[in-house]
Amino acid sequence: MATTGLQHVAAMYAGVVAPPLIVGAAVGLSGTELTFLTGACLFTAGLATFLQTLGVWKIGARLPFVNGVTFAGVAPMTAIVASTDDKSDALPIIFGAVIVAGLLGFLAAPFFSKAVRFFPPVVTGTVITLIGVSLLPVAFGWAQGPNPGADDYGSTTYLGLAATTLVIVLLLRRFTRGFVKQIAVLLGLVIGTLVAIPFGVTDFGPVADADVVGFPTPFHFGAPQFQVAAIVSMIVVMVVSMTESTADMLALGEIVDRPADERTIAAGLRADTLGSALSPLFNGFMCSAFAQNIGLVAMTRIRSRYVVATGGAFLVLMGLCPMAASLIAVVPRPVLGGAGVVLFGSVAASGIQTLVRAGLDKDNNVLIVAVSLAVGIIPITAPEFYHAFPETAKIVLDSGISTGCVAAVALNLVFNHLGKQHDAQDVTHPMEAGEEIAAAH
Repeated sequence: MATTGLQHVAAMYAGVVAPPLIVGAAVGLSGTELTFLTGACLFTAGLATFLQTLGVWKIGARLPFVNGVTFAGVAPMTAIVASTDDKSDALPIIFGAVIVAGLLGFLAAPFFSKAVRFFPPVVTGTVITLIGVSLLPVAFGWAQGPNPGADDYGSTTYLGLAATTLVIVLLLRRFTRGFVKQIAVLLGLVIGTLVAIPFGVTDFGPVADADVVGFPTPFHFGAPQFQVAAIVSMIVVMVVSMTESTADMLALGEIVDRPADERTIAAGLRADTLGSALSPLFNGFMCSAFAQNIGLVAMTRIRSRYVVATGGAFLVLMGLCPMAASLIAVVPRPVLGGAGVVLFGSVAASGIQTLVRAGLDKDNNVLIVAVSLAVGIIPITAPEFYHAFPETAKIVLDSGISTGCVAAVALNLVFNHLGKQHDAQDVTHPMEAGEEIAAAH
């Protein structure tokens, strides 16, 4: 349980620490304060994971679901920092906005969950596939190195380390059994890190510089402040986060053979939103489900929520012990990238499996999948596609998972619910002629 829980932490660690590092750098925090902010986000991610996996009352999906700082909030948070004259007020303003957005989201969770009936397999399969496809560029970015601005970014050394880690994970999955097979990703990360040492890529500096004990003092950066513009922007992020979390719960429900119903989704959204509302108390940001860990569940087939809760315990300990947190930071980005290809690709494969059961022999369903995937892939293939839109709109539009999900739901309503008497006959391919046209020809 300990090793498989730690494997979940390793899979999502980079995603948790990236937002505080980016926002903290924008605020101009010192190295010590930046370490504190990162530890606080790890601590609150662990608390949110406890809420989601173990549950309290009607809070928590009770699925093997990891929660952490959502990356969707990075752009609006940096915008808040840029618009704040006194940078010392930036984090309190962000914390105040997150608290309000979290509380409103908590109240809206039972109503938001009723949308589950609009997520049949053709929709969930499309969204699950998009989750995996949207995460793959993250793995590819990790594989190229830690600094996109560096001269050696994308060098053969970095790509070689990523490929080596990928091969190690594949070999362990193919030629081992039982426990070793289950922790193949964790072993791949350890071996890949050791292989990277001779190349000078592994940095043990964070371990040497980290304190042994540290606690995220409540309101360390000041009492929360409440500004309308910041609150509105974070409410938009909360809606995006709830949409993605709904899709993630549906995906995970399919993978663990426990389909997420309306009650499960409502409980999961309550955990997300309550975790977000409580997070600023300990200097953390908005929390949401982590899709990359769904890939780990899909690959290992370890479905126990207590394993993920153990991962949450590790996150809490890392938040209380900066030195322990720094051990995960030792893993080079290219090594994470190699393992990420397997993890995120497994999510996309799970989506394809769901689509197979969705009835793609009907041309309506094929068109729904085709257009929704195209819409969802726009932010990946053409990042500047929505550059002329307002910043608030771009928060939603730049999330391929959200736009693809909305497109799939809308198209499913149009093609499979409205005017059912006009449903088209089954065809083998959307571009082939219907039976009547083929016979006439």
